[in-house]
Amino acid sequence: MDHPRCPSESIYNLIPSKEKEPPPRPRYKSVFKEIIQDDMNKFKATMKTMGPARLQVPSPKNFLRKHSTDKPLPPKKKFSWTESRKPAVPLRTDHPVMGIQSEKNFINTNAADVIVGVAKKPKPIYVDRRTGDRHDLETSGLLPKYINKKDYGIIPEYISKRNEEVKKAQEEYDNYIQENLRKAAMKRLSDEEREAVIQGLKKNWEEVHKEFQSLSVFIDSIPKKTRKQKLEEEMRQLEHDISVLEKHKIIYIANK
Repeated sequence: MDHPRCPSESIYNLIPSKEKEPPPRPRYKSVFKEIIQDDMNKFKATMKTMGPARLQVPSPKNFLRKHSTDKPLPPKKKFSWTESRKPAVPLRTDHPVMGIQSEKNFINTNAADVIVGVAKKPKPIYVDRRTGDRHDLETSGLLPKYINKKDYGIIPEYISKRNEEVKKAQEEYDNYIQENLRKAAMKRLSDEEREAVIQGLKKNWEEVHKEFQSLSVFIDSIPKKTRKQKLEEEMRQLEHDISVLEKHKIIYIANK
């Protein structure tokens, strides 16, 4: 219902009015607040509150003065020399005797040793370039020291011993194989026979492979699946036999 003084189509209705905020709700207050305060006051002891203790503030007249904290020095004493003094330095006119006296003429002796002695050989060096640094030749690795050793080119004893053991083991193995072959009466295939067997296996594989290629494209029945699996197994077995014969050069067969 419109107000008689301010109808709904009045221009005053376009002015936004301020919304009044609702009054705040009363703050929550526990019913046990007074009981807790009484308990805290009952068990409260002195010097157990938080914060620094209340102390008396020093007077500003008692400020720190210069040298007031220095420790006092010990009283002065007169210096007295207690150790024995060393003898005085001799004068220029004095000629004291120093050490052991000898009548040997060291100059002539040294000259005679140099004349008679053998000249020292210079240390061998090498230079990397015309204006380069000099290096010791002994430790450079340029001298053929290793080939000049007494045992150079001689087979070490442990290698000779190992070779003898390997040779002996090979001989024992060959004798064992020959003995077993003699007992079992096994025959060794020659190279021509081995090659003929390999060629025959390859020919058989080609025939089986040709038959495999002639199978139907659609394998939709059990006999067709069985035929395909059988041909694949035969090809796989032939490939295995061919690889074994090509890998091993020596083949023995038992005579029945």
